[in-house]
Amino acid sequence: MTRLASAVVLLFLVSLSSFAAGSRDLIGDVLRLPSEASRFFGRGDDGPDEQDDGTVGTRWAVLIAGSNGYWNYRHQADICHAYQLLKKGGLKDENIVVFMYDDIAYNEENPRPGVIINSPHGDDVYKGVPKDYTGDDVTVNNFFAAILGNKTALTGGTGKVVDSGPNDHIFIYYSDHGGPGVLGMPTSPYIYANDLIEVLKKKHAAGTYKSLVFYLEACESGSIFEGLLPEGLNIFATTASNAEESSWGTYCPGEYPSPPPEYETCLGDLYSVAWMEDSDIHNLRSETLHQQYELVKTRTANDNSGFGSHVMQYGDVGLSKENLFVYMGTNPANDNYTFLGENSLRPSTKAVNQRDADLVHFWHKYRKAPEGSPRKIQAQKDFVEAMSHRMHMDQTMKLIGKLLFGIKKGPEVLNTVRPAGQPLVDDWDCLKTMVVLLLFIFSLMLLKLF
Repeated sequence: MTRLASAVVLLFLVSLSSFAAGSRDLIGDVLRLPSEASRFFGRGDDGPDEQDDGTVGTRWAVLIAGSNGYWNYRHQADICHAYQLLKKGGLKDENIVVFMYDDIAYNEENPRPGVIINSPHGDDVYKGVPKDYTGDDVTVNNFFAAILGNKTALTGGTGKVVDSGPNDHIFIYYSDHGGPGVLGMPTSPYIYANDLIEVLKKKHAAGTYKSLVFYLEACESGSIFEGLLPEGLNIFATTASNAEESSWGTYCPGEYPSPPPEYETCLGDLYSVAWMEDSDIHNLRSETLHQQYELVKTRTANDNSGFGSHVMQYGDVGLSKENLFVYMGTNPANDNYTFLGENSLRPSTKAVNQRDADLVHFWHKYRKAPEGSPRKIQAQKDFVEAMSHRMHMDQTMKLIGKLLFGIKKGPEVLNTVRPAGQPLVDDWDCLKTMVVLLLFIFSLMLLKLF
């Protein structure tokens, strides 16, 4: 790779070190990282599908939480909330594909067993959520196969896929940790930007949708589409952050409003909560994608207070003139709601960096546990271990930078990024190989460290 590409790889790994800690469970002393022929060819009728509400085409949705672990509560809470929103909007379970590890609702840490909430005074969003792909079935392969409608490529799960046709509309929503060019998964491997874009191109080439909307919640989520998602695919994508910044958790302990006192974790993510709470109260027959984008952008920036990120848009931005109803349906209870140009759902006074949410959980768990109790001891151990892991990774990356580029040049190169509009790297195979190799090296180092 070029020196610049090498620098990007190193910057990627610095971000990944924190991303990794929250996206997977630590088992032992290992590194923690956070049919293709569709109904288009045999629909069995002479015309397009028609919804019960009179619109042409079927609405499909894929919802995926890419993490596990109770400290990542917010990601599965986001996905469950999105399901409830779409269900009230009129989508049928057969057209909603849900990926979630499903280790939160009945986790021993959950103060309300069997219940998941996405806001301090919110209702249970877990009830009724389809268990299409859970546990080790939440894989990149299954996610891609579900989008493509390729049942033969699935391993495990219910077998539900997006069996869409040329007049259908697809909504995809992902929530989890991320890093430059990569999205987390509770299983290995992870989602790389170039692979996801190729899947979307393949879906378009198959002629199995009319338009597709992708909402993406993750750190550096802009890097998934930046310079990669071309126009002409009839895809409109928005992301929680640009290509080089973190996204933010919200409704976290210590914030206002904060979770109920028995909770020691963030309940949602700022971008995700913004678009869903907006959708919860508006008549989506009249609100457009662009209007929601602008409202979510304002709320997620959090008055540029330093506790927010820059919401971005990519692809066929012209699609944003369409009503949200086309993709999400609408709750009949909101039919008389008048759209307001200002977002009345103001953000909390502050938010938590996605990569610090695990520390917030361990700290509040430690602070509230009885003195000398096993719970307090374990919380202290988890907090110290997470901090030690981060410090070790940071120092290792700084050392590698100095060895490769020199003592003075190393820090500068590590903080160099490509100009806006360019993809993260040109050679993705090289990037993946470098990541796998370095992660293996780090794993060996951690075996000696802990």
